[in-house]
Amino acid sequence: MKKLILAMLAWALCAVQVSSDDAASFPPVPSWKPDFAVSNDTVLERMAFYTNGAADLVVFKHGTTVVLPSGLSDEDARAYAAQVLAAIFNAHPDFKPLSMKDGNILVTYNHPAFNVVVTSFVDAHLEIIMRKHLDALATDEVLITGNGPNKFNLFDMKALYGRTFMFVDAQNPEIAILHRANVSD
Repeated sequence: MKKLILAMLAWALCAVQVSSDDAASFPPVPSWKPDFAVSNDTVLERMAFYTNGAADLVVFKHGTTVVLPSGLSDEDARAYAAQVLAAIFNAHPDFKPLSMKDGNILVTYNHPAFNVVVTSFVDAHLEIIMRKHLDALATDEVLITGNGPNKFNLFDMKALYGRTFMFVDAQNPEIAILHRANVSD
């Protein structure tokens, strides 16, 4: 009997309706949509470099880049890239920023998508990035860093800036560049 009551209680908790306001705000997104970004040509150049020119890439309008499996047709490449972006956006957007040898930051996700933060570009915009970085958190998001909850150093602030473009691209996934690898026979 106890098991049945516990099962019914668990079912009742799962059956709670999400309000229309909550549904309208899912998935959570940052309030900040930066109006300055490095060019997609620069993003493509860096991603081609990071992949040794051996990967097919899709660059979305706001710079989010998906590394494609080899051999996809153009149509399948576009569909795959859109699916990767949707998978990140519709799950918790876990990310890991990596410091690259060229001084840039590569924002990585649990799927083969990336955002490049070009240090020479963002350094010219540090004041606004430092002022707006908390607006780069998704609604109600708390990230635990070595400094504490939602306490970020400059590297983290730059990475959060870079991640905002994944959210912008995911909400309106428009492909800007479909790049094919430089493969020699």
